[in-house]
Amino acid sequence: MNDEKQIGSGIEQGQLTSLIEPIAQIIEQARGEVRYAVNQAMVQSYWQIGKIIVEQEQQGQERAEYGAQQLKQLSHALTERLGKGFDVTNLRNMRRFYLVFPIRDAVRPELSWTHYRTLIRVDNLISNIQQFLLELGKGFAFVERQQRIRFDDEDFYIDLVFYNFKLKCFLLVDLKLGKLKHQDVGQMDTYVRLYDGQHKGDDDNSTIGLVLCSEKSEAVVKYSVLADKKQLFSAKYLPYLPTEEELKQELEREHANAIQQLQIKE
Repeated sequence: MNDEKQIGSGIEQGQLTSLIEPIAQIIEQARGEVRYAVNQAMVQSYWQIGKIIVEQEQQGQERAEYGAQQLKQLSHALTERLGKGFDVTNLRNMRRFYLVFPIRDAVRPELSWTHYRTLIRVDNLISNIQQFLLELGKGFAFVERQQRIRFDDEDFYIDLVFYNFKLKCFLLVDLKLGKLKHQDVGQMDTYVRLYDGQHKGDDDNSTIGLVLCSEKSEAVVKYSVLADKKQLFSAKYLPYLPTEEELKQELEREHANAIQQLQIKE
């Protein structure tokens, strides 16, 4: 009799085990979808809040002074009505979010608010690189930030685009967070080909790409040149471009400045 009970109990336990895994997978998938939906809604709503602050309170002027007292009052009113999440620092981040990503389509749904807070902090890393290239005195002219190029119904956004009048070519700059991967250079090769096809004039030289990667311990810089243009790049382009080492030093300097500013604020 005891053996029959043990066998019956074992069968029930086995059936239970076979049910747990599929049910757990369903719940975990649903939770993931909920987190993704919440993240999407949060990022989009913060972008819209930033837009309202910039356009209505500052009449759309990026450099207009925005009084600290006004932000405090807005923070107090929103917190009183909606609860946590609207302190002055977060409102400043939302405002900066819109200023850095004024094109709504450039806001990627797969990135979280934490990712974007990191990106808007490094935006000054981008502005200073932009100024660094313009101050070299080697023919660089600024074209656009977050420039959109389209291919097969998909949009891509390039961090910085320059035109060099001495080289008669475009320079595309892309900033990566974390460790530089082969895919990053491959992606830039794709940008270069697309840009050549969509923007290069008949009398322009081939577009070149520049990938900048700012890691915690080391800065990495890589020019992206298509295989059939490498000889031309070495002979004609390099005299007018900053070396990878010069750019690496500039990245490291900016990274050190950013760390110092964070320490001062803390």
